[in-house]
Amino acid sequence: MTFEPDELGQSRADLAERLRELRKAAGLTGDRLAKRCNMPQSQISKFETGKRTPSLVDVERILRAIGAPSELITEVTALARIANTQWQDKRSSRRRGLEKRQTELAALEAEATTLRYFLPAMVTGLLATPEYVRASLSGFPGDVSTTVARKLERQSVLYDTSKSFTFLLTEQAMNWAIVPPSAMAVQIDRLVSLSRLSNVRIGVITLGTRIPLGPMNTFTVYDDRLATVENFTGRMVFRDSRDIAEHLEVFSLFEAHALFQDAARQQLSEWAELHRA
Repeated sequence: MTFEPDELGQSRADLAERLRELRKAAGLTGDRLAKRCNMPQSQISKFETGKRTPSLVDVERILRAIGAPSELITEVTALARIANTQWQDKRSSRRRGLEKRQTELAALEAEATTLRYFLPAMVTGLLATPEYVRASLSGFPGDVSTTVARKLERQSVLYDTSKSFTFLLTEQAMNWAIVPPSAMAVQIDRLVSLSRLSNVRIGVITLGTRIPLGPMNTFTVYDDRLATVENFTGRMVFRDSRDIAEHLEVFSLFEAHALFQDAARQQLSEWAELHRA
């Protein structure tokens, strides 16, 4: 399934209208449909007015309840999948202000209990040293001091032992020269230190590790309710359970091939020494 980014906002309204039309065509009131789906009538109303976006599971239950034909199920579930995906382009983020993005990330981190990060190219802000953070923002115009400070403030969430974090980093991420070698060595030392926190797991994947899947992009999964995927021009936010499950499956594959604990710390220390040399 392919779509343009500007489809994502309109798809929510389209889905709401389509569900409303289908219910009426089936000769059902909202209350009768709700009973068939074992849902509150208020939930059906929110779906049909666009106040709430139904998941694919919700949509499938509704379509079965009205006896929709298979070709209609395919059409409407495709629309539902788009409606459960959000595109956030980086130009808009810059216009809104980098600090606002940090507030959004902090909110996601505060709400989640189990957080998983796949980092094939760079170190994420939660693990970064001040010099690394500042270097990662060097392409942004203007004074980024406030954003640097906000990124560093977010790191306090790592010490919340009610949460668990797993970070998977590739050897590529450990060798991308965003900062001078001496600073990169300090950055890697920080990873070693953070890996000793009881609720933080840092795994590393070395070059040459045989994995039947390429490291296509950075992604983060928050519990089992939301996944974000980043590319050069922006990020996609997935809320559909199937998309999230697929990202969790990919994460588990990479996780199974990563080094952890003492093995990871030894490898990280070796990379740090190479940078110092």
